[in-house]
Amino acid sequence: MDIPEEEQSNRMAEVLRLNLTEGKGIRAISRQTGLDRKTVRKLLGLARGKQKPKAVAERSSILAPYEDDIREALEACADIKAPAVLDRLRAKGYQGGITVVRDRLRKVRPRPKQEAFFTRSYEPGQMLQVDWADFGYAIPGCPRRVSAFVAALAHSRYLFLIFTLSQAMGSFLRCMEQALRFFGGRTVVDVFDNMKTVVLERTAHHVRFNPRFVEYAQARGFAIQACTPRRPTEKPYAERPIGTIRTRFWPGRRFIDLFDLNAQGTKWRDEIFNNLINEETGKVPSLVFQNVEKKLLEPAREGFFDTDDIESTGVSKTFRVDFDRNDYTVPWRLVHQSVLVRGNEQQVAIFLGTKRVAVHNRCWDVGKVVQDDSHEQGLLEQKPRAAAGALPPELRGLGGPAEAYFKILAANTKSLRREVQLLVLLSELYGDTPVRDAMDEVMATGHVGAEYIEYVLRYKRGLSPGPAPLKLNNAALDDIRLGEPDLASYDLPRKTLDPGEPPEGNDR
Repeated sequence: MDIPEEEQSNRMAEVLRLNLTEGKGIRAISRQTGLDRKTVRKLLGLARGKQKPKAVAERSSILAPYEDDIREALEACADIKAPAVLDRLRAKGYQGGITVVRDRLRKVRPRPKQEAFFTRSYEPGQMLQVDWADFGYAIPGCPRRVSAFVAALAHSRYLFLIFTLSQAMGSFLRCMEQALRFFGGRTVVDVFDNMKTVVLERTAHHVRFNPRFVEYAQARGFAIQACTPRRPTEKPYAERPIGTIRTRFWPGRRFIDLFDLNAQGTKWRDEIFNNLINEETGKVPSLVFQNVEKKLLEPAREGFFDTDDIESTGVSKTFRVDFDRNDYTVPWRLVHQSVLVRGNEQQVAIFLGTKRVAVHNRCWDVGKVVQDDSHEQGLLEQKPRAAAGALPPELRGLGGPAEAYFKILAANTKSLRREVQLLVLLSELYGDTPVRDAMDEVMATGHVGAEYIEYVLRYKRGLSPGPAPLKLNNAALDDIRLGEPDLASYDLPRKTLDPGEPPEGNDR
């Protein structure tokens, strides 16, 4: 039996009121009205089906006068957003809202072409793909972001993974060294993103690589290839593992420190990831690597390569140097000197010229002062300020000649501060006694000036700056002094003997 149209309209109105106004669901409406749930669902569907074309028609009619303006905006910029289009239409007299504009753009915006990709295959040992991934502040109490260094062989998909607290050049090179040792060899070419440690500048037709990394690649024997910007599909075998790390390794884990993080990461890499059947090849990376690719990798070229983080800086008046967001102390008498700071994962060493003047455990915190109490030894015993021409506290070790030297120097126009800096440098490099003797010789010729003293040390006496003598903490060995050998005996004439002639003094 058909229901009269008027009664069906009343039922639909009541169902819509309960659904839209009171927010009741199908089951609650069925209980309240006595209608079957299928009937309620059918009435709601009919109501919504009738309203949708009406709304679309209204929206289309509002924008109808502006269709050409919308298409012009899209032709000028295919990615233009609805607020920008709305601003243009307002200037033309449009009175509607942004929702209508957004719906219209969704329908008429040109769809990007679906890109087709070749299925590529790489010979064993041909390519290594490398990338960084950021994992945020993950270590308790450590205000540094954690980065994952990922390197994957393109043929076997065999993965190397290590976590670090820095993406600087030194850390990057040390990760590369560990990857080479992990794989046991090198590929023909390594592929990288446009990270600053690899690519300094890129234009449409030219790539300018980082000179230090080029030098490293030459030292180890592989070629460099940089991806096109914003094209991660050019190194998928490094990108995909990063996604797997985020979804399968990272969630729910807790780490005490970086060592703990790397211990967990190494275990997961070796026991899980490298044993997963690769979706593309259908093979297990660890098996393909061990049985096929490993023996086809070329040995990496041997030889030392400097992988330290290196920075030139000055010593502050509080005898500290700033390195990687922390301060490290040096001996107080080196104030205002220019020094070279070298850092690896464990240590920070500070050099004045060729001499190492301080070494500290590296701090991976931020804003800390790492100090050695011995660096301020003797500072409190010095007077706050000496009279003009008096020997500066930093040079007290030079003794009497230096006192006379500075009295003469103070009467002239040379910079006393510059003289102190140079003499401290020379004392550190050559020792107090040679500098004192050179100072006497310079004053005997009627001169003063650190440049004269350096000339005497370096050229007249032929001294070379170098590290301090090795101490073995054994007096018998530390006190051994070897004199210069007498080479004159090698210059004496010798009689040339016939092979068959017996030596002199031999009666047989």
